[in-house]
Amino acid sequence: MTKKIKTLVIILVAALFVVTVAANAFTIVDAGHTGVVVTLGKVNEGVLQEGMHLKVPFVQKVIKIDNRIVKLEVDTEAFSKDLQTVETTLAINYRVDTSKSYSIYKNIGANYEEVLVAPAVNEVLKAITAQYTAEESVTNRSLISDGLIKGLNDKLNNIGLYITDVNIINFDFSEAFITAIEEKQVAQQQLLKAETEKQTAITNAEAEAETTRIKAEAEADANNKIKASLDENVIRSKFYDKWDGKLPEAMGSDSIITSIE
Repeated sequence: MTKKIKTLVIILVAALFVVTVAANAFTIVDAGHTGVVVTLGKVNEGVLQEGMHLKVPFVQKVIKIDNRIVKLEVDTEAFSKDLQTVETTLAINYRVDTSKSYSIYKNIGANYEEVLVAPAVNEVLKAITAQYTAEESVTNRSLISDGLIKGLNDKLNNIGLYITDVNIINFDFSEAFITAIEEKQVAQQQLLKAETEKQTAITNAEAEAETTRIKAEAEADANNKIKASLDENVIRSKFYDKWDGKLPEAMGSDSIITSIE
């Protein structure tokens, strides 16, 4: 009975060993990934594509590298052209070139995001932010994003990392700067209001003056027409139309009045 148990145990151990070896003889590379083969600590050139692959059990291991677009959020601080502190939150979308997965892992390791991408983002952002004042940084977000994409690709493409998009999630400034901007905006609004009121007053005054001028010209024109129509014959005719046929009862010159008998 004891011999049978020992035999059974040996068989079970052997079966377990075979299953373990068989399981370690295969690897599966998921979609959107590449596999970097490491043989006894040495990185093999080239990569495994998606699917199932054979490998030497206990001798080779396969490191999976994600070649899909990956999002990285970076919080960083920089100084603007006018020496204001600009705290920025960025969302960086990047991917790893499949053909260079092995070289990235070999030369940098699996933490390439921490070692390469994040420091590059900080460096390029500081250089671009220094080209704009703090206020210009807010109004030129798209230009800064485009500059980051170009600057990061110039820095990382040769390594095998490609930046596909940069989104500026937030710009944050000191309380003193925000207060100064708000005060400037209030002053600009008050100035605009004053200019508008001034222009309105000028327009109203001009309109009133024009109305007065037109009225005066119309009255003068009417008077001229009346004057032109009143010649001596017309005046005499109107006088006779209204005379009652009586002569004046008295005639005077200066202070002497003489009755007409």
